[in-house]
Amino acid sequence: MLINQTALALVQAAEEHSEGGLNPWVVGGGTLAILLLLLVGLLAFAGGREHS
Repeated sequence: MLINQTALALVQAAEEHSEGGLNPWVVGGGTLAILLLLLVGLLAFAGGREHS
């Protein structure tokens, strides 16, 4: 019974806190921008080289 009361207390404590942090769209957009910059860097580095 103590485990159930502890779990209930944890759930209630989690519900009381407002959802903070970054907007998921900002995180996704930033991740996309980083990956695109890495892709551009890869193409710039290997763009003029012939295949071995």
